[in-house]
Amino acid sequence: MAQTPYEILGVPKTADADTIRKAYRKLARKHHPDVNPGDAKAEETFKGISAAYEVLGDDKKRAAYDEFGDASLAGGFDPAKARSYQQWQDTRQQRASRFDGGPSEFDFADLFGRARGPARGQDLQATVQMELRQAVEGAEISLDLPGQGVVRVRIPPGADTGSVIRLAGKGAPGARGGPPGDLLIETHVRPHAFLRRDGLDLSLTLPVTLDEIYNGASIEVPTFDGPVMLKIPPRSQNGAKLRLRGKGIQRKDTRGDLFAVLEVRLPDRADDALAAALRASTEAYTAPVRQELAL
Repeated sequence: MAQTPYEILGVPKTADADTIRKAYRKLARKHHPDVNPGDAKAEETFKGISAAYEVLGDDKKRAAYDEFGDASLAGGFDPAKARSYQQWQDTRQQRASRFDGGPSEFDFADLFGRARGPARGQDLQATVQMELRQAVEGAEISLDLPGQGVVRVRIPPGADTGSVIRLAGKGAPGARGGPPGDLLIETHVRPHAFLRRDGLDLSLTLPVTLDEIYNGASIEVPTFDGPVMLKIPPRSQNGAKLRLRGKGIQRKDTRGDLFAVLEVRLPDRADDALAAALRASTEAYTAPVRQELAL
C-alpha cells in the first residue's frame, strides 16, 4: 500500500504547518540530488518528499486530501464538484432503495423532442509535475493522450503552480462530427530544497562565517544562470537580505530578483582564543542589543 503524504514526511495528521515545513526541509536536505549525485533511489525519494509537501504545505490541498484522500490528487480535482457528486450519489442510492426497479435515467433532449446537432467534445485536463529549474527555464514534456498518442507540449519559462496552458483541439473528439474539445494542462512546481519563490522573486538562505559577516567579503552565490559574486558589507546583520538584481524568474519581458538571506554559521569546534575575542567584543557595541525588546 502506498504511503500517505503524512507518512512520507513522518508527521501526524494533527501536525501544524510549521512542523510539516521543518520535516520537509530536513528530509529534502538529506535526499536532495545535489547532495546524492548519481543516487537514483535518493532522487526518487526526494521527488516523493516534494510531492507530499506540495499537498500538505498548501492549506486548501491538505484540506481536500483530508476529506477525499487520493482522489484529490488527480489533475483538475474540484472539491465542490466532488461534494455535489457525492450528495447526488447518496440521494440516488436512497431513492433506488425505495423501488424494486431502481432509478431510471433519461435524456432531457429526448423528453422535449429537441433535435441535437453535432456536440463539441469535452475538454481534457492534465497535470504536469515540474522541478523549479524546469519552471524557470521552460521545458518540453510528453503527454500520452487516449486516442491521440503522444503529444509534445512546450511549457514556457516562468510557469508557476496553478499556471494553465490551453491546447485548442487536443481534447476529446466531438459527438456526431462535432469539433474536439481543448486540452488544459495545469503545472505544479515542486518545492525546492534551498530556494523559496515569491512571484518572480527567489530567496536563498546563504550561510556565512563570523569573519565574512563582520569584516565583509565577496563570496560566490549559485544562480540558475551560473555562479555570481556577491559583496557582503562589513558588519552586516544576521538575516539581512542582499539583492541580486535580475537573477530571479523571467516571464516574458519581466524578470525578478534573487535575495540572499544571510545566515551566520558558528564554528563547530571549541577555540579558546575565539571565545576570549568574542567576550572582549562586547565593548564594540554602542548600545545594549536588547534595550528595545519589550512585551
